[in-house]
Amino acid sequence: MNQTARTQARRHLEAIFNAALVAVNGRTVVLRHLTERPLAGAVAVVAIGKAAAAMLDGARAALGRQLVSALLISKAGHFDDSLRQDARISCVPGGHPLPDSHSLAAGARLLQFLTGLPAHLPLLFLLSGGASSLVEVLPEGVGLDQLRRANRWLLGSGLDIRAVNRVRQALSAIKGGRLLAWLGDRPAHALLISDVPDDDPAIIGSGLLYPAAGPVPEPPALPDWLSLPATAAAPPAADSTVPHHLVASHAAALRAGADCAGTLGYPARIMQAMLAGPAEEAARHIVQQLGTDAPGISLWGGETTVVLPEHPGRGGRNQQLALAAAIALQGQHAILLLAAGTDGNDGSTRAAGAIVDAGTVDRAGAGGVDAAGSLRRADAATCLEAAGDVLYTGPTGTNVMDMVIGLRLPG
Repeated sequence: MNQTARTQARRHLEAIFNAALVAVNGRTVVLRHLTERPLAGAVAVVAIGKAAAAMLDGARAALGRQLVSALLISKAGHFDDSLRQDARISCVPGGHPLPDSHSLAAGARLLQFLTGLPAHLPLLFLLSGGASSLVEVLPEGVGLDQLRRANRWLLGSGLDIRAVNRVRQALSAIKGGRLLAWLGDRPAHALLISDVPDDDPAIIGSGLLYPAAGPVPEPPALPDWLSLPATAAAPPAADSTVPHHLVASHAAALRAGADCAGTLGYPARIMQAMLAGPAEEAARHIVQQLGTDAPGISLWGGETTVVLPEHPGRGGRNQQLALAAAIALQGQHAILLLAAGTDGNDGSTRAAGAIVDAGTVDRAGAGGVDAAGSLRRADAATCLEAAGDVLYTGPTGTNVMDMVIGLRLPG
C-alpha cells in the first residue's frame, strides 16, 4: 500500500469513528429525548459521568427556565465554560480512572445537593460511564487508601465490567441502588448512556439508583487483602422505583458507523459478538477474521481486558489491542484497524486509541521501540507513539464502550 492510499484509508476510518460518536453524543441524545418526552414544571438535574457535561447541556437546552438547579460531576477537563458560567449549575470534579479525595468530595456534595432541595421538586438524573470512580461515599470500615488499592487492582485484574462494578458496589454507601435512600419522596427518573454489555442499568455507573438483583457475589481470585464489608451481602430493596431510560448505546454508534462506511463506498458488517476477554486474544481473532472476509468495513463494540504486569508501562486496553493487531498484521498490507474508546480516553493516557496497519511494527522499530517487548510490558502507548499511529480525539461527550473498526481493501 502506497502512502497516499494509506493516508486516505486512515482518514476514512477516522470519519467512520467520528460519525459513530456524533450519533451518540450526550447533548444530542438528551435533547432529542426531552424534546420528544417533555417534562412538566420545575426540575433539578444531577449529571454524573464522563459524558455528563454534554448530557447536561442537552437537558439545559430542552428545559430552558424549567431547570432551577443542577449538579454536574465529571472528570477534570470535561467541563464546558458555558456550564461553568450558568449560576444554576455547580460543577464538581471527581477522580478518574482511580477514585481519590475529589471523588469523596463529590460524593459529599451530591448528598448535600439532594438533601438541600425542596421536598417535592422532581429530579432528573443523567448518568454515564465513569460515575463509578468520579463520585463516592464510603461505608463504615472502608477508607480511601483501601478503595484506591481495590480499584487499582480491579483495573488490572482482567475481570469484566460486571464483576468489577459488583465489587465497587460492595465498597460503596451509594452504589448498588443505595443512593435511593437520599431521594425522599421526590419524583425522579434517569437517562442513561450505556458503557456496559446488555445495557444493564444496575451496572452502568455501578447502579447508583438501581439495586442489583440479589446479593453481591465475590468474583473469583479476589486477593486476600480485599475483604468486602458486611453491607455487601444485603443490597437495599427499592422502596420506590426510579424509571431508567436508555438514550445511547454502542449499538446505535455501530449503526451510524456502518451508515458512514456505506456513504464512503464500503460494504459494512456489524459484528454481533461483543468484544470481550484479553485484548491480545481479541486482536488475533479480529485480524484472522479480517484476513478471510471480503473487502469492506467490519465493526465491533464492547470492551476487552488487560492483566497488567507488576510494573506496567503506558497505555490502555485499546492501544494494547491495536499493538497486538499490528504485530499480527505484518505482511497483510490490505488491512488497517482502528481501536478506540468512545469517550476519547484509553487508560491513563490522553489518547483514545490507535490506527494500525502492516507497517506499524517497522515504523516503531525505526524509532527504536520493540513492539513485542512493549506488548509484554503493557507499554503500548510508547510503541504506537513511535510509529505515529496514536489516535487523539479529546473528550467526546459520550461513552458507549470501545469500538474496533477494521478495513480490508481490495487486492
